[in-house]
Amino acid sequence: MRVIGLTGGIASGKSTVARMLAERGIPVIDADQLARDAVEPGRPALDAIVALCGATVLQGDGTLDRKELGGRVFADPGLRRRLEAILHPAIKALAEERLAELRRKGEAVAVYMAPLLIEAGAIDRVDELWVVYVDRETQITRAMERDGISREEAGQRLAAQMPMDEKRAHGRVVIDNCGTLGDLEERVLALCREELGLRR
Repeated sequence: MRVIGLTGGIASGKSTVARMLAERGIPVIDADQLARDAVEPGRPALDAIVALCGATVLQGDGTLDRKELGGRVFADPGLRRRLEAILHPAIKALAEERLAELRRKGEAVAVYMAPLLIEAGAIDRVDELWVVYVDRETQITRAMERDGISREEAGQRLAAQMPMDEKRAHGRVVIDNCGTLGDLEERVLALCREELGLRR
């Protein structure tokens, strides 16, 4: 099975590209969803996060307060590294389970979408890398609009990730998303034909 790693920066359009691929029948494993699954109540990763950060990162129902944790992590690089040391192995284990399941089903190709695929040292999980690219100014504007955050907060979040120009250099395929949604759809359709042999 050919495993395509799909990555990009905050607000670059990774999820939109993944949705377009899924609509054309390509199985997509979303590392963000795996990250949510990994911290469900009763999972060891959630217990480790509470031990690291305290019970203030839990909501009343015992689930992780992602907004509270996110605010603390983006402001504290040391905490972010310790948190990643908990989450990345848990996500890796779930990813390997899902990929094995798709192989058993006989899928020819699968997409593994992860914003921190390169940073997490998880490139060995995929056969090739596709990077969804936007320039910094577009990225900041879209992050502000999407998440309802200030320019300063958007800048902080971008600073916590590898710069897009550096990330782009890792891609075998680079999907430019600086234009309209229609432009992006055309690019993805072309990739489906040229790279994946899909005619639909």
